[in-house]
Amino acid sequence: METKTDEIWMKEVKEGNLESMIPLFEKYQVPLFNFFLRLTGNRMNSEDLAHTVFSRVMMYRESYTDGKSFRSWLYQMARNVHIDHYHKNKQYVNGDLIMMYKSADSADALEEMERNEKYNALYDALEQLTEEQKEIIELSRFQGLKYEEISEITGNSVPAIKVKVHRAMHKLREYYFQLV
Repeated sequence: METKTDEIWMKEVKEGNLESMIPLFEKYQVPLFNFFLRLTGNRMNSEDLAHTVFSRVMMYRESYTDGKSFRSWLYQMARNVHIDHYHKNKQYVNGDLIMMYKSADSADALEEMERNEKYNALYDALEQLTEEQKEIIELSRFQGLKYEEISEITGNSVPAIKVKVHRAMHKLREYYFQLV
């Protein structure tokens, strides 16, 4: 049996077969939630934003260009949803992010405390980055997008993306090591 690609599923959605949206939703709902969670630090907002992306996919399905990377198109939409949310709210509640990393079944409390301190330092370092730096790290490191895909999403050239990722990671390291 032939496995359908994201692009084939989306082409079917565009042509009116809305059932084809189900595998795309199942594949991307958690990565999109995590994308928003790392950017906003708020679980409820992240769920809402991920659902907003899928609503927009359905609403603007006619704008999808056949053969274009679905993942790039989806993350461009997610990026726009985040920008809209940011402009409306300007401030995020970040407490949920720290709780997300805590492990309930750790046998060694000291080890868990050290791990939590490192997560907190990383989180604090991420918070010191600009929105653009956070987004570029999220797309490249946490979502695993290739530079070409990020270029397509942001409208920057691949060399510019490489430079931005390098600079953002350098700043993240700098901030992190100041905190630990």
